Amino acid sequence: MIKAGIIGYGKMGRIRAEALKQSGRAEVTEVYDVHANASDVTFVASAEQLIQSNDIDAVFVCTPNHLICPLIISSLNARKHVFAEKPPGLNAEEVRSIRAVEVASGRVLMYGFNHRHHESIKRMKEIVDSGELGRILWMRGRYGKEVDESFFKGWRADPKLAGGGIMLDQGIHMLDLMLHLGGGFDEVHAVVSNLFWKIEGIEDNVFAILKSNESGICASLHSTMTQWRYLFSLEVFLEKGSLIINGLKTSSNAYGEEKLSIKRNASDGHFTSEEHNVFHVDTSWNSEIEHFLGCVETGSEVMYGSSTDALKLMQLMDRIYEASA
Repeated sequence: MIKAGIIGYGKMGRIRAEALKQSGRAEVTEVYDVHANASDVTFVASAEQLIQSNDIDAVFVCTPNHLICPLIISSLNARKHVFAEKPPGLNAEEVRSIRAVEVASGRVLMYGFNHRHHESIKRMKEIVDSGELGRILWMRGRYGKEVDESFFKGWRADPKLAGGGIMLDQGIHMLDLMLHLGGGFDEVHAVVSNLFWKIEGIEDNVFAILKSNESGICASLHSTMTQWRYLFSLEVFLEKGSLIINGLKTSSNAYGEEKLSIKRNASDGHFTSEEHNVFHVDTSWNSEIEHFLGCVETGSEVMYGSSTDALKLMQLMDRIYEASA
C-alpha cells in the first residue's frame, strides 16, 4: 500500500484523494492546507513536515501555480515520488530546474494532464497511431468557459501567483493534447488579449497558430474565458478522414456529453456516414492515478505526463506568450 501525502486540499486535492481511495492501492496518510477544514483526513502543521515525514511515499502537489516548482523540488530532494498538478511550472526554466533534481533523485515524477486519459482522447490517439486514416494534416482546438468576478478572488488574479491567465489555466490542456497527437511544433504565431477583464498579466483570450516543419502539420488553438458558455472541441483532419471530439465529460456536465465522431473517406472521394461514440463516464482521474501508482510500484517509465512532455509543453507555452508580446 502506497502512503500518500497531499499538499493543497482544495478541489484538486480532494479529487486526487478520492481517486487514491478508489484505487485500493494507496492511502492518504497526511494532508497540509492553509485551511484545515476537513474531518476525513489528518492535517499536519506545514508542507515541509509532510514532505519530510517517514510515513509518506509519494507527495501530491495540488497548490496554486507559483508553489508547484519549489514543492516538487523539496519533495524529490526528500526522496519522495511526486505527482503534481499542471502547470508543470510557471515557465520552461522552472521545468528544467525540476528535471535536474528528478534525475538525481531516481524517483517518479508525473504531472496531472488528465485530458489525455479521457476515453475519447484515448480512442482518438489509438486511431491516429494506427495509421488507418493516414497522417494528420491539421488540427483545430477550442477550449473555453465563462467566468465572473468570483473567479478572480484570490491567487488567480495575481500574475505573480498564477503565472498567466486562461492559457496557463485551461488552454494548456488543449496544447498538451495537440503535442500528444501530432508531435512538436516549430513555427508559432499568437495573439493574446485581456480586452474584457483588463487584468495585467492575466489574459482572457489566446489565439495561436502552430506548424511543424518536419511533418507539415498545422494547428490552430483558441483558449478563452469570455466565451459565455462552456465548450470543448478538438478536430483532427487526416488524409483519409477526420476525428472530431465535441464536449467533455466532467462532474459538472458543463461541457455537455463527450462525443467522438469518426468519418472515413470513401474510395470515390465522397464521405461515408459518420460513426459516433458517446462516452458517459469520466474515468480520467482514476486512469491517471492508476498510471502513477503503477510507475511507483514497478519503477516503469511515465508514459503520460512525464517531465519530458512537460518541458516540451512549457517551451511551446513560452513561445506562444513571447510571440504575442
